[in-house]
Amino acid sequence: MWREYMKKYYPDGNMANILNVYGYAAAQTLAQVLKQCGDDLTRENIMRQAANLKNFEVGVLLPAIRINTSSTDFYPIEQVQLARFDGKTWVRFGGVIGK
Repeated sequence: MWREYMKKYYPDGNMANILNVYGYAAAQTLAQVLKQCGDDLTRENIMRQAANLKNFEVGVLLPAIRINTSSTDFYPIEQVQLARFDGKTWVRFGGVIGK
């Protein structure tokens, strides 16, 4: 989906540039926080919702990787999946590691 957005809204952008991918992921996460805020867009509620993301799936992350935050844990991505290069492409192996 993010590729379609890139083609439509930023056609000169390089899809391989990690900053474009990061920007899309950050924007998608911010949109989720604002959605959770509803009509209460106070600083306090925005911060509360940013610290209350549960199993949020971002389109540019691997399918099993989710964003989770809490009032005591502000690290949104704490999972990884290992991959090895088979000579042609990266092949994931094993399960997701982390919380």
